[in-house]
Amino acid sequence: ASQKQNPGKEATQNLCISLSLTLTTLYCSVEAASIGFIIVIDRRRDKWSSIKASLTRIAVNIYFCAITIKVAFPGNLQLIFILRPSCFIQRTFTDIGIKFYRDEFKMKVPIIMLNSISDLHGYIDKSQLTEDLGGTLEYRHSQWINHRTAIENFALALKTTAQMLQTFGACLATTELPRGVPSSEDLLMSHTRQRGQLQDKLKLLGKQGATLLSCIQEPATKSPSSKLNLNELENVATMERLLVQLDETEKAFCQFWSEHHLKLNQCLQLQHFEHNFCEVKLTLKNLLAEQAEFTDIGDSVMHVEQLLKEYKKLEGEGQEPLEKAQLLAVIGDQLIQSHHYAMDSIRPRCTELRHLCDDFINENKKKHEILEKSLELHRQLDKVSQWCDAGIYLLASQAVDKCQSREGVDIALNDIETFLDTAKEYQLPSPKEFYSQFELILTLDLKAKAQKVLQKLGDVQEIFHKRQMSLMKLAARQTRPVQPVAPHPESSPKWVSPKISQPSALAPHQKTSEEPYAEADLSSLGKEDDETKFEVKNEEILESSHDGDNPEPEQLDSSKNLSPSR
Repeated sequence: ASQKQNPGKEATQNLCISLSLTLTTLYCSVEAASIGFIIVIDRRRDKWSSIKASLTRIAVNIYFCAITIKVAFPGNLQLIFILRPSCFIQRTFTDIGIKFYRDEFKMKVPIIMLNSISDLHGYIDKSQLTEDLGGTLEYRHSQWINHRTAIENFALALKTTAQMLQTFGACLATTELPRGVPSSEDLLMSHTRQRGQLQDKLKLLGKQGATLLSCIQEPATKSPSSKLNLNELENVATMERLLVQLDETEKAFCQFWSEHHLKLNQCLQLQHFEHNFCEVKLTLKNLLAEQAEFTDIGDSVMHVEQLLKEYKKLEGEGQEPLEKAQLLAVIGDQLIQSHHYAMDSIRPRCTELRHLCDDFINENKKKHEILEKSLELHRQLDKVSQWCDAGIYLLASQAVDKCQSREGVDIALNDIETFLDTAKEYQLPSPKEFYSQFELILTLDLKAKAQKVLQKLGDVQEIFHKRQMSLMKLAARQTRPVQPVAPHPESSPKWVSPKISQPSALAPHQKTSEEPYAEADLSSLGKEDDETKFEVKNEEILESSHDGDNPEPEQLDSSKNLSPSR
């Protein structure tokens, strides 16, 4: 850098020189900083006094940087080249002054005095020197200042933004996860909004850096033959380094935000899951309580059908909560598969939901089976009662006087057998089968009702059995052949033996061999006929008792009811 002696305030000059040196050496490549710096002082048109003043300011500014700016002199200072004044007298004073005042400068840097620019070219290549020093380096001071200022501002903005990102990340890391859906949503929206603002700043900073880099590279892009000088190349390298730093900062922030955003989303998902879990659990608990209270199994077919309708209504009300619970359990499984941070608390919730659903479904199935069983029980009891009533009506409709002929007996027996065959169509069970089939649902009332109906069934079947036996006896009597017996004169009541007009009281009446048989046969037939009709009459009385009539005991003993006309 070429400096000229300018009058002004000492402090201001010292500060300007310090800042110039600092700015010049701060934004440079690592390679250049490792090589070091050389100061060239052009005093060809000045006096010894200006040389002395320049060296003094350099020495003072080295001390100023250490004390005021709190940093050492920026960069590794290697040499100081001084172009002597062109005047012979001033050159002589300069040589003498350097010898006598070197210790006052307090610098351990070599100072080389040069007589001309050609001597300087022996130390520094022309490509490294500006045109005023006989070099080929194109140097526009205003442009260099603008570029360096823009780069410095960009670096400062990047540093500020990085600090903001660091502060924001520390705030996110220390934020406690809230409880409840509204608070989780608010926190997620707040953090997302702040992240958006910082992301906009990063994008704007990236655009500014890209624009600045294109401005520095503009001379080379406009003319392919032109090349960037060393300063411009250093500026390009500096901007590329800063843009890489910006890109790495943005990537690190995006990665941190993705993790934090995932955590916030998982927190919100957990709050939604917990909220829905509490609602579904409460609904299923209430449905299970209603199921537990639904214990009635009905006392008739109509009652059971009404209970089935009510229970289907209850089952329909529970269908939506059941589907919600099953869907919520699936959502919980998906959260666990996505490695949710609260998977240890989600897993038992899913298990509990499935248990509640299984309990509700199994209880529904059990209640349906019980009610269907109860409906089948009452239908069978009604069938038995209807069959018994029809049988009692059939027995009551069979007149006794119509059973005196063989045809009437056959018709009665055929009607009974036909009716007994309908028992298969009605599927009438035996008491043992009935109790074995419905034992699990038989309450005390149902058991009493079933015993009454089955007792009625047994009584009616017994009546039918007795009626069949009676009719079969009548049929056997009517089919039995009667041996004809020829009348004898002595057996006639109008005939009186001429020899004996009156039997002796001591001599018993003598019968012929045919008389005892005929008399025994008639008496036996009369006895059988009376017994059969007595049984039939008793069955009819038993039938009337099942219909609600209670005949008096005298009727069973009345000879009037037991002696039909022959």
